Amino acid sequence: MRESLMDIIVCPVCKGTLELSIKEKEKDEIVSGSLFCSRCNFNYPIKDSIPNLLPPEMQS
Repeated sequence: MRESLMDIIVCPVCKGTLELSIKEKEKDEIVSGSLFCSRCNFNYPIKDSIPNLLPPEMQS
């Protein structure tokens, strides 16, 4: 995912702000990391450049 998406991505549950944590980055593409919602206390993973923004109960 591109870091510029942080301007429009919000928590799918509470619509709150997400905090980006980068584990791996290639040029301007975030390959792995997570998006954390402090309101919901939940980390949404980023794997293979794709953020998994499914609500917690739908993630396995």
